[in-house]
Amino acid sequence: MPLLRPLPASCRARATALAVATVGTAALLGGCTGTGAPKSAGHARVASAPAQLWPGRPPAPPPTPDTETYTGPTPVPGLPEVPSGDIRKVSALSVVLAQNAADARASVPAFEDVTLNKIARCTDAPKSCPVRAPEYHDLTGDGKDELIIGIEGGEHILSVWAYMLKDGVVNRILDTAGTATAVEVSQGDLIMREPADKPGYETRTVHAWDAKNQIMVIRETEYDRRAPSSASPEPERTR
Repeated sequence: MPLLRPLPASCRARATALAVATVGTAALLGGCTGTGAPKSAGHARVASAPAQLWPGRPPAPPPTPDTETYTGPTPVPGLPEVPSGDIRKVSALSVVLAQNAADARASVPAFEDVTLNKIARCTDAPKSCPVRAPEYHDLTGDGKDELIIGIEGGEHILSVWAYMLKDGVVNRILDTAGTATAVEVSQGDLIMREPADKPGYETRTVHAWDAKNQIMVIRETEYDRRAPSSASPEPERTR
């Protein structure tokens, strides 16, 4: 028969004093266990289901389904075809001029006259040209680069246009604008960051390739904490 380990003298005295107490208070003797034994951390909060506020309030109606239709990429008239399939062979400035001419014919100019006049003089006055140097990145996932053009307008608005070659024809696949603090390309997505109304935050809009409609569409818009600003060199102008 195993030997019972006697309680320390202090515990025997406590046990005697508490013998007349209720059964519930016998738990106090738990503190007389050996050194290092676990001790209670106190009562834990009982888990409960969320308490719904104003349960009688009628819910808002479901959002209207997205009925926006896309017409696909838009060919830019007035530009020569590119049989090689290399969009780098196309002058970025010629694309902008042809796009502005097409917008004027459709009575939907993208810029005010001041900006349009500056664009028209880009060849003769490159320092005041609002068209940034062209960028080339694969936005469609086909392994070929697309042409990305940035144009500075009034009120610090940056217009971003993207073009692809489809059967040798230059087609616009993105037309967006904003008060951009940064424009990035990540894994084929074009991301524009803009200041948010709340100090210290910015909006982050992600434009992604829509293979079905063959254009770039907004995939998500979210708020992020603004990264610390750093000095950046004067943007290079197109030639």
